[in-house]
Amino acid sequence: MKIVILDGYTENPGDISWAPFEKLGELVVYDYTAPSEIFERLSGVSVCLTNKTCFPGEVLEKLPNLKYIGCLSTGFNVVDVDYCRKHGITVTNIPEYATFATAQMTIALLLEIANKVGHHSDLVHDGVWTKGRDFCFWDGDLTELYGKTLGLFGFGKIASRVSRIASSLGMNVLACRRSEITEEMRKTDPQVTFVDEDTLWKESDVISFHCPLTPTTTGLVNAEIIAKMKDGVILLNTSRGPVLDEAAVASALRSGKISALGADVVSVEPIRESNPLLSAPNTFLTPHIAWAPKETRLRLMDVAAGNLSSYLNGSPVNVVS
Repeated sequence: MKIVILDGYTENPGDISWAPFEKLGELVVYDYTAPSEIFERLSGVSVCLTNKTCFPGEVLEKLPNLKYIGCLSTGFNVVDVDYCRKHGITVTNIPEYATFATAQMTIALLLEIANKVGHHSDLVHDGVWTKGRDFCFWDGDLTELYGKTLGLFGFGKIASRVSRIASSLGMNVLACRRSEITEEMRKTDPQVTFVDEDTLWKESDVISFHCPLTPTTTGLVNAEIIAKMKDGVILLNTSRGPVLDEAAVASALRSGKISALGADVVSVEPIRESNPLLSAPNTFLTPHIAWAPKETRLRLMDVAAGNLSSYLNGSPVNVVS
């Protein structure tokens, strides 16, 4: 059986092995695949894997042999799952593989905003400390997180882990989610106080987003919602870029209503030169790397191969179609 990976470079730029897939069939890996190349590369192929290569219905209908699409990601919005469901194409994803790394990135962004480590390291290397008269110096306000309130919008496994780290730093943690809050959640995370959305916006010193991208969360953080927040609030986004109305956030950063933004995601990736966040003050942007530690990508590889193996054995898991 031939297995085709259409855009393998981000998952594996050469530092890990595709061996888990090589055990399952004849493996062909392409670093990238343009839309015009899909049909030739998947001609007669029943199994493929994709990260960001898109499969809308009009593409899928021209691939009659395709029976399995494995998403090398948690998100599966690049695939028309409704079409797949109707036409017997199994689609799988990789749930929760990046829980630890994404929580780590969330806290890393917060600590960078609070302590400005990179900025001060640059100043030291530029000779500013060497020329100083005092044993220390700092440039701009530094923030102690102890006693501050962190609000988590969305509360799954990533947010749960963030809450535990934040609590260990002495932060108070609030959380809200639009689906049911179970007693098990309350028992597992007693450090969290669950509140409604308005309370979260109004009482949080820091707000971190851990929600899926849906029609109701797209553009969620707009001027009206920002107006409800504390003056000087810090925003963190490691979920999906379009959750933020970037123009509204940039405007609030310029006015000081939002004191800082730390984001690993933006609305269009790679980021466009026209993105208003690039020119906004106190904005810390990283290029969608929360999932990128080698250990995390190895976990993704193992789960993706396990998904395919289970499908081939007639007992598919992590099915989204």
